[in-house]
Formats: sequence, C-alpha cells, structure tokens
Amino acid sequence: MKIVVAYSGGLDTSVLLLWLKNKYNAEIIAYCADVGQGDELDGLEAKALSTGASKCFIGDLKEDFAANYIFPMIQAGAIYEGRYLLGTSIARPCITNDMIKIALAEGADAIAHGATGKGNDQVRFELSSAALAPNVKCIAPWRDEEFRKEFPGRAEMIAYAQENNIPVKASMKKPYSMDRNLLHISFEAGAMEDPWYDATTPEDADMYVLSVSPEDAPDRAEYIEVLFEKGNAIGLKHENIDSLLTELGDVKSTGQQDGYTLLSPYGVMRVLNLLGGRNGIGRIDIVENRFVGMKSRGVYETPGGTILLEAHRDLETLVMDREAMHVRDSLIPKYAQLIYNGFWFSPEREAIQALVTETQKKVSGEVRLKLYKGNVLQAGRRSPHSMYSEAIATMEGGQEEAYNQNDATGFIALNALRLKAVANQK
Repeated sequence: MKIVVAYSGGLDTSVLLLWLKNKYNAEIIAYCADVGQGDELDGLEAKALSTGASKCFIGDLKEDFAANYIFPMIQAGAIYEGRYLLGTSIARPCITNDMIKIALAEGADAIAHGATGKGNDQVRFELSSAALAPNVKCIAPWRDEEFRKEFPGRAEMIAYAQENNIPVKASMKKPYSMDRNLLHISFEAGAMEDPWYDATTPEDADMYVLSVSPEDAPDRAEYIEVLFEKGNAIGLKHENIDSLLTELGDVKSTGQQDGYTLLSPYGVMRVLNLLGGRNGIGRIDIVENRFVGMKSRGVYETPGGTILLEAHRDLETLVMDREAMHVRDSLIPKYAQLIYNGFWFSPEREAIQALVTETQKKVSGEVRLKLYKGNVLQAGRRSPHSMYSEAIATMEGGQEEAYNQNDATGFIALNALRLKAVANQK
C-alpha cells in the first residue's frame, strides 16, 4: 500500500506518519506544501525521511496561494463571523490541490491527514479531495479508535515522539498547536482552550511570531500606499521600500509604475506582513463556530491580510456602484462560510466568485494608509474610475445644476408613501 501523508513536521503529522507506516505496513510519501511557513520548513525533508517516509515532496505554492486563493478572497471581502480572516481555511484547498496531483502521479492508494475528528480541517481536506479526485481514498487517523486509544491527548503524542526520537516543538509547558502560512498564524489547544485565559500578557509574548503587541509598536506612525488593478494589489509605495525588500531577502520587484514598486502577490503579502507585524496589526482572539458543531477559541495573527483587506475595501468605496457593492456584500457571509466549511471547489463558491470578479473591473487606483499601534487608518484614496464628485457632494452653494436640493422633496415623499399607508393601518 502507498499513502501520501499531508506532513507539516509538527507534532500530529510526525507521530501519525510513523503510526500509519506501522499499521498499514505501507510505503509512506510525505507531502508538505510551502504556503509561506518560513523557516518551519528547514530540515523538513530530512526529518520526514528519518521518521519513516520513503520520499518527501515539498510543493512551492507561495505564489499560487497568494494569487489564486488569498487575492480572490480579499476581492470578496471575506470575513467569517465578522472577525476571522480565514487564514487556515483558505490554505487547505490550495494544499489539497497540489497533494492530489502528487498522489495521482505517484500511484498512491490513499492520502492521509492529521486533522482531528473534532476540527474543521478534516472536512476541508476531504471535501476538496472529493471535488478534485473522487476515487482517491482519504485516511483520517484521528477518526480511528485504535489511534485515539493510543493517543488520548497531546501528552501521549509528545511522549511517543520523544520515545521514537522525533523532534517536535510542542511541550507540556506550552502544548498549544500552531498553524502558519503566508496569510496568518493560529494558536489553538492547550492553554488556549480556556476562553478566559488572557493571551495578551507579557508571559505569552514569546508565543507570537508575526507581530509585536500594539503596546510595543513604534510611537511613530508609518505610511504605506497600495496600488490596485482590477481588485488586486500590484504595487506598494513606502519611504524605505528598498530596505524592506532587502530585509525580506526573497522578494524581488517586477518593475516600477507611477512611483510604485511593482510586486507579485506573494511579494505584496510579504511586505505587508512585515509592516503590519512591526506595527502590532492583525492580532485577534476569538471564539468561533466550527462546522462540526462546537465552539472553539483561537488566537490569530494576520498582519498583512488585515492591511490589504482595509485598503481594498477603502478603494471600493470610491469606485464601486452602490447596488453592486450591496449585492456583493450580501454574499460575504455565505462566501466566507463556504471557505470556512471546506467548499472552495464547490459550484456555488465559483458562481459567487464570478460575480465578485465582475464587480472588480473598475477597482483600480491608489490607497494611502497610516499604520499605528495596531490600527490601520485610512489616509486617502484616488482612482481614474472614481464615482465621487465634489461638485455633487459639496456643502457649499453654487452647484445647483449638479444637484438640485429641491428634487429631494419628491424623492422623500415617494419613499414615505408606503410608510404612511402602514401607519394608517394601525
């Protein structure tokens, strides 16, 4: 038997890789998607092979993830339950898509994942797999009674890893789980399971990876300008943009346009993550409703995504037709729910995405933002497609031809007609 295992090198997947090999007497192929975890991938292949895998594939999906998953989601303005920017949720279809390609190319009998039977990720992986390769079997060890009996908790998994010389970062002191990608990092389980636990104190300062606390952010505000084309950020303007790119190391400009440094979607996210992180932007602590029915608590860092979402929305207010915006906005809860619940490859998500794409044709222009101690402040927007008219909006006189205030009398009277009728019923 040949199984392709979704492998991150973390506690769960490190343990289940060896466990699956022993249980099924199978050849195990480890698959890891590079969706922007950074140095978490260092030594991953060697670790997978030493743990029992015959091969380890690391798919470089950073650009794909940014361009074909994060950016379309930003265009839709997707936020789950009004707070969560879907950092983990949106990565799963991207990862599954490439993992399925490897499984088919390797002639694997099945794929396996380390998502628990209580979580959302099991649904996301398996629904994506069903949509992409309905004949490929999925193995979920956490839904196997034998596996759960051997590992009733994280303590037993940590002990198993230690006994088998599998290096993991988790410990009994801080056994929370982390999931990182280009868009965010999440912290769940362990101490996070108590919703009254305060994760903002100095004692947990070293838990955070992508951002400083707002209290520790600089006392001087920092400006960033974002250039959009058809709803996508294509360039950035910053007083020290060259030094930012040098600091990041892996981001190269693709050119210049009107004073903006043009960047790929991955490059845009990397720069915004850096700026947002050092200004304490994008930290949230939420209790959310999982698809499987329970509530869960999580702490998230989404610095770049928070900035990008604010910039995109600000430009839309200038250029989008009111009713088109309202129709799109009415679909945001459904769209976000589809991503959260694992239906990225569903026909209904694709249909909503087509509508979103249509609304973005004129979302081109510039947005200036002020970053300060956890806040993203709007500081200006302009576009060749602006629908704003100062002549119409001005409170000064002399513009009666653009907007005759007398016309409002009839407008109000007609809209009041049905309200009067209802009042007369009482």
